[in-house]
Amino acid sequence: MAFTLTTPAFNNGDVIPKQFTCDGADAAPPLTVADPPKGTRSFALIVDDPDAPKGVFTHWLAYDIPGGDGDLRVTEGKTLRNSFGRSGYGGPCPPPGHGVHRYFFNVYAVDVSSLEVQGDGRKALEDALRGHTLGTAQVMGKYERRK
Repeated sequence: MAFTLTTPAFNNGDVIPKQFTCDGADAAPPLTVADPPKGTRSFALIVDDPDAPKGVFTHWLAYDIPGGDGDLRVTEGKTLRNSFGRSGYGGPCPPPGHGVHRYFFNVYAVDVSSLEVQGDGRKALEDALRGHTLGTAQVMGKYERRK
């Protein structure tokens, strides 16, 4: 079986429930990994919206998440600054009337328990992941804010 990422909050390709968005509680959805590659010591997570008006908008950056099957224990890892300018999760919040946006939750299986991240944003995490990524898994949800 291949490395997978799922969430009990929504099925891949479905609408993200309001409670996980800026229109609700802005809570991070629970995530579950299955069958990570052999040698996985930790995970990293990047959540983004490629449909944002000014280009890709990053909603969540986390790394040094403990490895293993089951619930992704993001709160036990470290977070970086997202495109909202704050650390941690920032839920879907597309401009009203801009149409449906896609939100990609990408998890990276990492071969070390602690990455050396030099900086506090997405580029720093992507640079640190180079040479340490054993595999990736993804789940995608959609959200739209009507006028």
